[in-house]
Amino acid sequence: MDPNVTPELRAGTVAFGADDAALLRAIDEHGSVNAAASALERSRARATGRLDDLEAAFGSLVERTRGGTGGGGTELTSEARRLLARFDRLGTTLSGVAAAEECVLEGRVLDRDGELATVSTPVGEVRALAPAGADRVQVSLRADAVTLHAPDEAPPAGGTSARNRLVGTVSTVERGESVAHVRVAVESTAERPDGTVELVALVTLESVDRLGLAEGTAVVATFKATATRATSTS
Repeated sequence: MDPNVTPELRAGTVAFGADDAALLRAIDEHGSVNAAASALERSRARATGRLDDLEAAFGSLVERTRGGTGGGGTELTSEARRLLARFDRLGTTLSGVAAAEECVLEGRVLDRDGELATVSTPVGEVRALAPAGADRVQVSLRADAVTLHAPDEAPPAGGTSARNRLVGTVSTVERGESVAHVRVAVESTAERPDGTVELVALVTLESVDRLGLAEGTAVVATFKATATRATSTS
């Protein structure tokens, strides 16, 4: 799996991620929560607490047996194995398509703070990693680096590590098996034929349904400066 890709499955407010998949696989390999926690260098209390949270959201994930000739232990349920299979499919999908979809913006460097630059683009100022000495640049933003929010749930500008924040409207939702490409029309500050720039976000189907994403839905797109790359064109 691409280390830059962070797949996530959601049930309500609980997100199942790579650390949770590692916990279930360690339980499957070692036969108990205690041994799994030790192998992962986590406390038993932390592992047990997280397992309880996951089971409350996703259903029964382990079966525990006590004592007996085998000494007892813990096994994964069929639901846990289905959850891991879904997680693996999502990771494979993300790895295969994330790098292929990106938005590229022409820009000019306005200011610098070390490796980070403030770049003037057709959608406004964007913070990005830029090479030293560059003036005219192309800013590339991968689809898997963009997070979409409902306008009333979006973090305030400057109130999150995802410093870049753009307001737009969903133009299309292309659903796959586990994820969707959501294309967002962002108002342009430059002269363009249609007055907009298209941004692409890669999101899970759970997020599509939770946010009610469809053509015409208003959204706020956020993305980290460190996930935004600028290359020199001058």
